[in-house]
Amino acid sequence: MPRWLAPPVSLLFWATCVLLVLAWTPLIAFYRLATFRSDPDRYRVGYLFHRIAVVAARLNPFWDFRLIDDVHPDPRRPYVFVANHQSNADPFLVAMVPWEMKWLSKKSIFDIPLLGWMMRVAGDVEVDRGNKESARRAMAEMRERLDRKLSVLIFPQGTRSPDGTVGAFRDGAFRLAIESGVDVVPLAVSGTAESLPKGSIAFQKTSASVTVLPPFSTKGMGVEDAPALAERVRGSIAAAVSRESSGSPPLRPSEPSAAS
Repeated sequence: MPRWLAPPVSLLFWATCVLLVLAWTPLIAFYRLATFRSDPDRYRVGYLFHRIAVVAARLNPFWDFRLIDDVHPDPRRPYVFVANHQSNADPFLVAMVPWEMKWLSKKSIFDIPLLGWMMRVAGDVEVDRGNKESARRAMAEMRERLDRKLSVLIFPQGTRSPDGTVGAFRDGAFRLAIESGVDVVPLAVSGTAESLPKGSIAFQKTSASVTVLPPFSTKGMGVEDAPALAERVRGSIAAAVSRESSGSPPLRPSEPSAAS
């Protein structure tokens, strides 16, 4: 695609996203009403909502996104999924992981008309960055989701890495996993750093992947172990991103890993 075409085609894609949100809103409303009694935990309506990001990613002419999964976690067993954060394109890529997860997302996303409403209907959790009370309340809501056997998704970097590297992980997600007695599943996001440059609405041609890595058990751990667990998980994600960037084959579950 010629460089000069990128801005108008990007605007066309954003318009497509708006149309998807408009089309998905009545669908989510109807489906929630139809499954109100049979799906009290909002598993199915959440799964339907999160497919909107997958559809958008498939329609984006700039993106070649793929899922790498040789692990296959049990889709109905609760996990704390954690992913590194490279770009605003990451949610479109991570949504390709084919299990329902309740996402922890910043307040500004929930403030988007219709989209924020659907996120609430789907059972996603809002957090206001820098507000300790909001963070405490959000962690309590995420723990409640785990208690109901639902998986959750957190980006423990909190914000995007400016250069695509895997930055330090905050330990809140790992305390949550330890307190809830569930495993942590790392998701390695690679290749999205330049897909949607910060401060720009124009997309770049991108080939990116999300790799599902072997779970880390929290059995026998106390909350004092959360920082060490965060660093081990961060290391496994950084290694996977490095392998993917260099073109090396992904680590297989039978091979030694940071989780072993």
